[in-house]
Amino acid sequence: MESKGFEGTVLGTLIMPYCSGFANLVFAFVMSSAPSNGGFVIENSLVNNATNLTLILGVAAIFASAAVIQKGSSRRQAKLHAEFQRINRLNLLFTLIALFMFTGTLWALAKDGVLDFYDGLVLVGLFMFWQVLHVFEVLKDNIRKEKSFHWSLLIDILLLGASAYCIYFSVDHLVEWVTTSNSPYLSFAKLGWFSGLLMVVPNAFLAIYYTRIGRQDIVISSQIGDGHICIPMSIGLFAVFNPIQVPDFFQMGAFVILGAGAVHFLSITIFGRVPRMVGFGLIGVYSLFLYKGLIQ
Repeated sequence: MESKGFEGTVLGTLIMPYCSGFANLVFAFVMSSAPSNGGFVIENSLVNNATNLTLILGVAAIFASAAVIQKGSSRRQAKLHAEFQRINRLNLLFTLIALFMFTGTLWALAKDGVLDFYDGLVLVGLFMFWQVLHVFEVLKDNIRKEKSFHWSLLIDILLLGASAYCIYFSVDHLVEWVTTSNSPYLSFAKLGWFSGLLMVVPNAFLAIYYTRIGRQDIVISSQIGDGHICIPMSIGLFAVFNPIQVPDFFQMGAFVILGAGAVHFLSITIFGRVPRMVGFGLIGVYSLFLYKGLIQ
């Protein structure tokens, strides 16, 4: 799709989150069958986001440590490549700013312990504005480069639609299985955690693929963009139809997401990449997060 009219970082922000984050939207829809399930939706979203920003991006930094700014071969290619990478760098920082805005807004709205209909409207409205902003960005970029969308994008969209139905089918059966399971290792009370961890798997495949081909900008933007699907879209949609009682775990999850986002923002601003040692630190934070929230 990048060769059909979508610039790399926008691809990671506008398209890939729906591929990897649609399961989170489906989980919120399935959980809406009972108004009391809002806490599971928040746990699912926070665990998914925190894992993306710490574990996935931490491992990617360790094995790649690929710079957002790299050198080209010839002088002309080096100049064009440097300009392309500077634009990607700014796009990544812009995406991280959106992460702070979305998570910070959710944190502020949840201070009273409840997310109601109007809180949900605010969250969904923020997400829709963010998506429309990127749609116009793609259109402007295509005009500047005298490009147009390829007709085969329709086939890609149809394939995504078929995959979306498969995801709905599998998530629905997953929830039903955990609900009726008598296994001592799968507690319904931890459904938000288990589902959040499971739904990180598609993000991990994206990270592996784009790390191998040296597109660290897409690695980072796809993981951050997946978080935009969870916060604010998944939580906001559930709150529109059912009030959510904010769980005690919320504060720790929000602080981990904001803290990891700040680390990525500073790393990209200062170094143009996420250094390998920072990757080890992110994995350490994730281990503590997992222990505090799931094991302890």
